[in-house]
Amino acid sequence: MDTVSRETRSRMMAAVKSKNTSLEKLVFSALRKAGFHFQKNYRRAVGSPDVAFPSKKIAIFIDGDFWHGYRYSTWRHKIDSEFWRDKIETNIRRDRRNFARLRRNEWRVLRVWEHQLKKHPVETLKRIIDFISSN
Repeated sequence: MDTVSRETRSRMMAAVKSKNTSLEKLVFSALRKAGFHFQKNYRRAVGSPDVAFPSKKIAIFIDGDFWHGYRYSTWRHKIDSEFWRDKIETNIRRDRRNFARLRRNEWRVLRVWEHQLKKHPVETLKRIIDFISSN
């Protein structure tokens, strides 16, 4: 059972940003400081990667643990609402399909999870920079 009203929960979820989140801004800033020039939310690539280097065919996704279902099978049972289960499961399927399409088109794809950036920002940013630099 939810602890807030349906209207309040709806308002809270609607307020969650999909672009230029604080974690994305952290990555953007670090990449700029490292001297990289990139495209944000690149719509010409499947899935609109949060960070893209079109000439190098590099796509980086910065995904929220809840919305993109990090270890979803371990907490799926806690979601009472069929709507939210369907939403997350649809996101997971779409992400898999988009990543596969990008890879088939010879893009290198990196997914960074929200918890990785929050718990280990320095190591995660280094991993992103290493990924971009390794050609």
